[in-house]
Amino acid sequence: MAADSEVYVLGGYQTDFGRNWSKENKHFSALMREVVLGALERTDIAPEEVESAHVGNFAAELYCMQGHLGAFFTEVHPAFSGLPTGRHEAACASGSIALLAASAEIEAGRYDLQAVVGVEQMKTVSAAEGGAFLGTAAWYSEEADGIDFPFPKLFGRLGDEYDARYGLDDEYLAEISKINYANAKLNPNAQTRTWYMNKDHALCRSDDNPAVGGRIRIADCSQVTDGAVCVFLASRAYAEKYARGMGKRLEDIPRIKGWGHNTARLRFSDKVAESLENEYVLPHVRSTITSAMKRAGIADVNGIDAIETHDCFTTSEYMAIDHFGITAPGESWKAVEAGWLEIDGKHPINPSGGLIGAGHPVGATGVRQLLDGCLQVTGQAGDYQVEGAKNVQTLNIGGSGTTSVSFVIGV
Repeated sequence: MAADSEVYVLGGYQTDFGRNWSKENKHFSALMREVVLGALERTDIAPEEVESAHVGNFAAELYCMQGHLGAFFTEVHPAFSGLPTGRHEAACASGSIALLAASAEIEAGRYDLQAVVGVEQMKTVSAAEGGAFLGTAAWYSEEADGIDFPFPKLFGRLGDEYDARYGLDDEYLAEISKINYANAKLNPNAQTRTWYMNKDHALCRSDDNPAVGGRIRIADCSQVTDGAVCVFLASRAYAEKYARGMGKRLEDIPRIKGWGHNTARLRFSDKVAESLENEYVLPHVRSTITSAMKRAGIADVNGIDAIETHDCFTTSEYMAIDHFGITAPGESWKAVEAGWLEIDGKHPINPSGGLIGAGHPVGATGVRQLLDGCLQVTGQAGDYQVEGAKNVQTLNIGGSGTTSVSFVIGV
């Protein structure tokens, strides 16, 4: 095939993020099998048509004592034996890195149809042990070794940095938590869809909402989640054939309109030191977002109908608000106060519930964000549909703002 600059997303499948696969006594390969077969059925793609597969995963070697994850794709169906596959790791951005690799191969003309799987099984260990595993997404020996739950503390420092530069009232973080939990109730695959949360509970300072890292409390945190997501990426040539077979127009199939990708220094203190003269606390994250918009031909956030952002903690979503340009730097509170982040607001963020509400199986999150973007722009998001959405932008972050990837998905 010839090189093709357009990459289409034909659809996919997500597991129920509320499931505990360890309690079901299922190996993580069962997640991959369910999600790939589910995606094939949902898109009506024959397994024999898949030409390559990319797997995004953070730490199966720790959680499941298993590496070589690309090979597990071949276990899903006999037609996959011999396929070229690979695994990609970039902490919580692992899924998006897998998407970037797959889309680049389509753009280079290597393949017409590729599967991208994001997968993580995290409920195999205690909370304390899992917290230590997550610490390997930072500079472990300097930022995590011997520290209980290091990542809440790192993202608590992000809030502290905002507070020092611009001021930050925890009331706005509580409102972010409330919105994501409320949106999750509309999402049938969300981990917290039956949980209770309101702003008063998110604000409370009691044993019901204990501190886990500085200003970060339980209500500010994303979830420990077992889950997997699979999407199919295609060249224009394949998408045209697929559209004809499905009785659709090519224009109705979502495509990746733009992407951004930057990697900052690993230690949080180094990021902060580098940004002291910059109006943005995490300028490399800002560059990732604006690069994706520019490649999509979109001038600014007003051309984006909804955002799926990386709210591993409420402070990371607070950061995303001004980094997307919804407000001026340091003024994210204005968007929260004005109600712009709601599903029917001016700039809806995380209609799916995000990582706080929907769940955060680390290696799957970037793929889940892209799939939710596809559902939005094709009007298939159900109760959490943003009316009239035609362009959705994602932001997936690995580490403490270290690896950042953004996609603009639209029709």
